[in-house]
Amino acid sequence: MARIENLNLSQRVTNELGKAIIAGVYGEGSGLPTEAQLCNEYGISRTAVREAVKMLAAKGLISSRPRQGIRVEPPENWNLYDTSVLGWMFESSPSLLVLKEFLQMRLAIEPQAAALAAKHGTPQAIAQIEAALNAMDHAAQTDGSIHTSDVEFHTAILLASGNRFFYQLRDFISTALNVSFQYTTNAKDSLQTIADEHRKIFQAIQNGEAERAKNMMAYLIDEAMAYIELKISEAELTA
Repeated sequence: MARIENLNLSQRVTNELGKAIIAGVYGEGSGLPTEAQLCNEYGISRTAVREAVKMLAAKGLISSRPRQGIRVEPPENWNLYDTSVLGWMFESSPSLLVLKEFLQMRLAIEPQAAALAAKHGTPQAIAQIEAALNAMDHAAQTDGSIHTSDVEFHTAILLASGNRFFYQLRDFISTALNVSFQYTTNAKDSLQTIADEHRKIFQAIQNGEAERAKNMMAYLIDEAMAYIELKISEAELTA
């Protein structure tokens, strides 16, 4: 029972410290509070603190060495595919530059996934893409939230690709989409426009048109990239 209690406390501290590191409260190369300070701050045992430190170190956020204490690692060392790290990035309102990196990653993966889905997608997998698309249409027509079904559409394509490595990136792609929704949704004329653009991708996949599916997906992400690059330029001009 004590082990479970310690683990729960450690996870809480891991979550709070992880968010603080991602948000820049503790900068690169700086030290975190000592074990004793963390024990006092959170009212937990040294064992629970050490568990939290191990979890954060496993995610690449910190390192702990003798006589050096607990140090924050540079962002390039963070495990950006870790679902917790991705979630903390999302909650910290990431910068436009981070969003640009998200989009670059999507551009490297999703067009190829769409092409593979057109070539190898099973009827069941393609039906799953269509179900997500229909949910997008319904949300657009009823002024509901399109975000959940939009994410489901893209992750369904990863699954339909038949490439297990692509599908393993579904959490990354989902987070990237959730972040970009904060900025790019308003760039469209309407929710129906968004749904219609996704329908073109689906139709290409359904018809087995791999090159068209690839190009339509690339176009969709390129549009978002152009919008973000515009916002970055505007921000630089006003800085």
